[in-house]
Amino acid sequence: MELAVNKEKEAGRLLQKAKARLPQLKKLLAEASSHWGYEDPIYRFYHQSFKVYDIQAMTQKIMAALQSLVPHLKLNQNFEQIIAEGTGKKFDRSHNENWLGHTRPMVEAFFHARHMLKMICKYAGELDEAPQVLSSGWATVLYLYNLR
Repeated sequence: MELAVNKEKEAGRLLQKAKARLPQLKKLLAEASSHWGYEDPIYRFYHQSFKVYDIQAMTQKIMAALQSLVPHLKLNQNFEQIIAEGTGKKFDRSHNENWLGHTRPMVEAFFHARHMLKMICKYAGELDEAPQVLSSGWATVLYLYNLR
């Protein structure tokens, strides 16, 4: 029972930190949703342009913002694996031979990171306190921080 109380407290703390940083988080989400932050990198993936590798910088920027909200909490293991498999990559011409194998993990990591950022922005803007009845979006955020 004590563990559930701690998770509830941490969820409340997470929400309050997100609310306090909401202007910066929304700005980052706008950047990750913009032409250059979202539309162009996805186009580059389908165009098979090495410029898709630039998407990793945005993923890492989002990751830093997500982790900084509650740096004492470890992020979800599956999420961390997706991010690890989709970042830290450098283009090599040989990657063109297996384009999806090299680039799809980068796009997938970006999509997951952007989704988490979007959910945090949404619920930090809508909620006054951590709810007892969870929406799917807020529950996903709690899973990100291992609070569910």
